[in-house]
Amino acid sequence: MDDVSEENNRFGDYIPKQCLSETATTRTWLAEQVSVGRIVLIEELKVEAVSEIGRFLADVRAMAAVEHPLVGSIYEACTDNGSCYYAHELLPGETLAERAAAGEMIKPQRFIHILRRAAEANIYHETHGNATSAMGLDAIHLDKHGVIRMKNLVVAGDRGPEDSLRDVVELGAAAEPLLDRDQPGATRCLTLLAWMRGQDLEKPLRWVQVRGYCEQIEQQLATPSEVVAPPTGAIRPEKRNGFVWVVGVLLLAVVGAVLMFPTKPKRIVAMAPKPDFVSVAKGRYITPEGLDASVPDFRISAHEVTIGEYADFLGTLALLDDGKAFDHPEQPAEKSGHAPDGWAKLHQAAKAAGEWNGRQIDIHTPVVGVDWWDAFAYAKSKRAYLPTQEMWLGALMAGVKVPSKIPISDLLPVNVQAADRITNGLLGMAGSVSEWTSEPRPNPANPLGDPVWVILGGSYLKPAKGALSRELVADRMLRKPDLGFRICKDAE
Repeated sequence: MDDVSEENNRFGDYIPKQCLSETATTRTWLAEQVSVGRIVLIEELKVEAVSEIGRFLADVRAMAAVEHPLVGSIYEACTDNGSCYYAHELLPGETLAERAAAGEMIKPQRFIHILRRAAEANIYHETHGNATSAMGLDAIHLDKHGVIRMKNLVVAGDRGPEDSLRDVVELGAAAEPLLDRDQPGATRCLTLLAWMRGQDLEKPLRWVQVRGYCEQIEQQLATPSEVVAPPTGAIRPEKRNGFVWVVGVLLLAVVGAVLMFPTKPKRIVAMAPKPDFVSVAKGRYITPEGLDASVPDFRISAHEVTIGEYADFLGTLALLDDGKAFDHPEQPAEKSGHAPDGWAKLHQAAKAAGEWNGRQIDIHTPVVGVDWWDAFAYAKSKRAYLPTQEMWLGALMAGVKVPSKIPISDLLPVNVQAADRITNGLLGMAGSVSEWTSEPRPNPANPLGDPVWVILGGSYLKPAKGALSRELVADRMLRKPDLGFRICKDAE
């Protein structure tokens, strides 16, 4: 569309450069925000559509509440001098719709990554109850570096179950022409797309299932596996009457995997389904050091809280008026938030599956750099709590007779098939990160002194005595690059 001069139609701090599109009620402008010198998009409500101003602003408020790294940001909205508009982020790269129109083909490894990112953004909307307008290929942006961002499609109102079903089916159909079918892994991607459309199933997949399949296929396409297995063997959709069809697909996947993998595969870290909570039965557990761990029936998370899970928690806090809804009543006044030490770099590296402090991490890696107050607030937000020293040790002894024999693990994603998993399913008790517990205990070296706070388990930086490592600290504000936590819930 036509360019405009800087003098025309200035929107406050924003100078329109070009009108990109127009509907019956709105115009979309490419504009420059003068004060910070950045290029943005302006959505303007036409003067003749003034009757729509209430709905327009309600949608803007709903979009502005979204805080997710994959979803475009809303900068500000304004109604003055007879105009109503809002400014939002100009997402980098081209949309998948533009790439499809140009006849571009995407290799399976990148294609499945795009699907996973789309699933993660939509799972966020599901968990936050965000109603959304229909998601098409024009909502997904991909830049030259492979970074994926999603248009903010949130609208005012309550989310209905049809929102997710609509978008899963639509993406399962619309994305298929973009897939390069001549590359290894294409058959697996096509099978997933068919399941998203509900082919040979009672109903299409849910977003959480889509993400689960994507994680499995993405890992298999990224690295050779030492075990040849169907890409979707860990989670199997319900069948209607397509038994023979499903068996055929799985056999094709196995054959494809065999052809793809070299004769002498490299050593890799295999992925596993992300573990959930582990039930611990009421009883008395005695550790090799003689500590008595008498516990009630309870459940403990199989792994430490991850970077991705903690990012969602911070996103929830950002939506609250003061962000203090889950604070402990004794939290010091000088502590104003719950972002971990070095959070920006840690989170950015995790989102990009990149390097942090010399180690490869992703969003499934345990979060670190959190103090006790952070751990308490996160647990409270999940209607859970931190384990006591006795609960943590009881869970340990319920899963292994000789804790000293548990391998010391590095800082690994929690969905890795790690060697330190004990028989009841717990991970990271001897390595990974050390962990906060909920209550202070007497210091054996100073039994008459004040009780101190207990950190249990070895870490990737300080293995010490592995699962039987114990550190006593007086300061609940302590943060370290190898200190995290896990949470507990009452027995079901």
